[in-house]
Formats: sequence, structure tokens, C-alpha cells
Amino acid sequence: MRKLLVLALVGLAAQLVDGALGMAYGLTSSTLLLLVGVAPAAASASVHLAEIGTTLAAGVAHWRFGNVDWRVVARIAVPGAVGAFAGATFLSAISTESAAPWMAGILFTLGAYLLVRFSRPLRTDRRAGRLRGRFLGPLGLVAGFVDATGGGGWGPVATPALLVSGRLEPRRVIGSVDTAEFVVAGAASIGFLIGLGAEGFLLPMVAALLVGGLIAAPVAAWLVRIVPAQLLGAAIGGVIVLTNARTLMRSADLGGPARPAVYALLAAAWVAALALAVRALLRTRRERAVAAAALAATPVPAPASDSGTSTRIPVSTAGTADPH
Repeated sequence: MRKLLVLALVGLAAQLVDGALGMAYGLTSSTLLLLVGVAPAAASASVHLAEIGTTLAAGVAHWRFGNVDWRVVARIAVPGAVGAFAGATFLSAISTESAAPWMAGILFTLGAYLLVRFSRPLRTDRRAGRLRGRFLGPLGLVAGFVDATGGGGWGPVATPALLVSGRLEPRRVIGSVDTAEFVVAGAASIGFLIGLGAEGFLLPMVAALLVGGLIAAPVAAWLVRIVPAQLLGAAIGGVIVLTNARTLMRSADLGGPARPAVYALLAAAWVAALALAVRALLRTRRERAVAAAALAATPVPAPASDSGTSTRIPVSTAGTADPH
């Protein structure tokens, strides 16, 4: 019972992170399941089955908060489902011994990517134009395959790519990616059901993760507007890197004094990434404050009057929303 309660709390925390970043529910949950000895295919299968419920709740919440671009969802979800089904079939076919380092390697790489991504300023280039299907299709295919084989990865692959494109504001990127993940999770679950059978799903763990995620989903959709993604992304990236490094070192038979040295090096990199994330966050906020002050000081000509005078009308920025 205690174990299931812990899993429910993990599901809650993972959904809060996922809702605020548009990524990391699968990474966080799969990392924990691998840590307690669950087979890689069973871990990914269970997480994706739980995600059917959590992503549905998250999608509805994001839709109600106006965070979803349905055109993007339609163009990324179907290729994502194809990739996820193929990835689930692949992971189900390989042995546990082969799958463990494969899955840990994917999770470690994605965690390291989060560290690098969120240690730098989160800038977007607001160029004109719309996201094209020839970009969204391959992106969804790759993200879906990585997600199923790594137990997570849909968000870490899809969300940064859409943010960098600059065609959507961050909250709509996160809401659209989370909503499309419902289709991806369903396709992955079907693939695991075919490859592993019903016994491949650890239903008590699925239920615990699902309960925690459902509780957190509405809160996460609201938090996406106020939580600084910069710090959250760097923090969760370090946890994923350190946890999966254990599996990789064990697979490589790395022991003795080398293992503590590797942990110390990774911990130092994590601390450095957090420091850079704080600096980037403060710098970005200063730049926005300066820009807002300059905008407020810009005079707006009043309509011409008989006296020929004009009035300086300050532009209010009180309604400007900072997505992170």
C-alpha cells in the first residue's frame, strides 16, 4: 500500500512538471519504475496506459484555458501515433537485458538535453507564417518512436522543436503537445498490448500513477502560466540524468572509484546548469522589464482637437502575460 501511495505522489509530481513544461511525465515515471526493478517494456507499457487518462484530463484542462492549437494537434498526433506504435512493438520484441541499457540511455540523453536546453534563455523567434505539415509530420513520427522505446520522450522531442520554430506562444506549444499525447499514448498502449499481452501492464501501478496524474492535471494547466520553466526544466533534467546513470554504469560494469567520480561529475554539471538557469531567468526578466518600461513611456498621439494640442497617453502593460 505504501508503494502505491508513493507511486500516486510520483504521478502527481510528474503531471505537475509535465503540465508546466510540456514534457517529463513519462521520463519521471519510467525512471522511477526502472529504479525499483520493473522490466523496461512493462514500465513503458504501464506509463503509457496511465497517460491515456492523464493526457485526456490535461488536454481538456488546456483547452479550457485556451492553450490548444487544434491544427497543430491534428498534424502532429497521427504521425506520433504511428511512431509510438512502432516503438512499442520494437521494445516488446527485445529482451529485458538488452532493453534496460537502451531505455536508460534514451532517458539519460533526454535528461541531459533538458539540462542544456533550460540552462540557456528560452527565446522564441516570432516569425510570420504557420507550422507546416512537412515539419510536424516527421517531428511527430520521431517523437512518438522515442517516447515508446524510452518510456518517455514525446514532450522533450516535440516541445523544444515547436518552441524554437517561434510560430506559437509557449503556452499553446505546451497545451498542443500535451493534448496530442493522448493519441500517442493510446497507440503505444495498443502496441504494447499486442507485443506483451495484458500481463505486460502492471495495473496497480497504472492506477496509482493515473490517480496522481488526474489530480494534478487541472492544476498543471493553470501553473503553465506562472511557473518559471527555466528552473523546473533544469531541476528535473538533473534528477533524470543522475538516476539513469546508475543503470548505465551497472550495464557497463563500471565500479570501484570510477562510479563515485562519475556521480560527482554529473552532480557538478547539474549544479552548474541550475546556476546558469537562474542567471538566464533573471536576465530574461530584466530584459522584459526594460522593454515594458520603454513601451509604457512611449507617447501615443491623441486625436486632433480644436486647440491643436495632443495628450501623452501611457500604454499600460498590466495585462501582458508572461508564459513562464
